[in-house]
Amino acid sequence: MHDHDHSHAHPHAHHQSGTGRDHAPPHGGPGHNRAPERRGVAQWQTPHLDPQPDPHAALQHGHGEADLDQVEAAFIEGFLAASDPTSFLRLAGIPFTVAAADGATLRLLRVETEVVADVGAVTPHLGGGSLRYDPLPARLVSRRRRLRFVYFDGTGLRPLGFAAVRQAAREAGTLD
Repeated sequence: MHDHDHSHAHPHAHHQSGTGRDHAPPHGGPGHNRAPERRGVAQWQTPHLDPQPDPHAALQHGHGEADLDQVEAAFIEGFLAASDPTSFLRLAGIPFTVAAADGATLRLLRVETEVVADVGAVTPHLGGGSLRYDPLPARLVSRRRRLRFVYFDGTGLRPLGFAAVRQAAREAGTLD
């Protein structure tokens, strides 16, 4: 027999004993079995930022879509499996032509994916000046894919990330 104060029924005899302690599970309240609170989507992944900033960051001002990294991963998976990649891009609302903030017209040439695995960690020693390197054990190795859309601006190539392309599509009215 145990006494504790949290909100859920136990199949213990003392809960049905007529001692005045009979109770049905409440809907909400304190305890680990309370009703879940209504919250927005949580971003639980650790984002991996591109160490080389995009020189054409004018289109890189996404507004923090919920779970964008998961949407991007699903896009990569679908794109790589698509029998007709051009139709897949249309279905996904990826613009083939987009106007850059500097007025240039960008035309989509290529979609690139890259597989990245982080297999080591570097930690600076106290006071700086030196560092410690450790290879990561298998359970700590992170694997991810990067996605880039390469546009041509008339003179050169402009690689854009998934968030920037979605924002450009939203501004052009091709994406909800």
